[in-house]
Amino acid sequence: EGGCRRRSWGLLVTAGVGGALVALYAVVTPFVTPALRKVCLPFVPATSAQIQNVLKMLENRNGSLVDIGSGDGRIVIAAAKRGFKAVGYELNPWLVWYSRYRAWRDGVHQNTKFYISDLWKVSFSPYTNVVVFGVPQMMPQLEKKLEEELECNARIIACRFPFPCWIPDQTIGEGIDTVWAYDLKHSRGCETKSLEITPEAES
Repeated sequence: EGGCRRRSWGLLVTAGVGGALVALYAVVTPFVTPALRKVCLPFVPATSAQIQNVLKMLENRNGSLVDIGSGDGRIVIAAAKRGFKAVGYELNPWLVWYSRYRAWRDGVHQNTKFYISDLWKVSFSPYTNVVVFGVPQMMPQLEKKLEEELECNARIIACRFPFPCWIPDQTIGEGIDTVWAYDLKHSRGCETKSLEITPEAES
């Protein structure tokens, strides 16, 4: 009888430890996986200063907004509170679910959407305001992607690291709180192109 009890306790302990390890794996894996990707984009929460700097760059702007790598949703939620229809794309499902909860808790869930998706598989053409917390390794490729997909009236706001080729129209903040804003019409020369008159048009 004593041996049966010990075996029963042993099975319970084994099952408990195994269940705990599985649960730990399920929680930790989405946070560790980005470090194993070709371009590592770890989750680092935006500071209050960064959020305020982003909102300053959005003053007098309208239209839709997307946060690339939205993390726990704080930029999307802050933008929604300013009246934007805001969307976040994030690869970590736990952060997406938490973001949805926060949006519901803050009463802006009707103006926000969060998707579990790889940023390289998403087209950002529907958006006129783009926020990105990137890392230096990804910025050249992302710069090319956004230039190909966005309309001339788009504004791109980069946090922590600037784009390598574009010249920012505005810069706010210091150190890790620095934010750069790029109006795509200036990067592409859209204003100049729209004013060009061909010889056929003159005649």
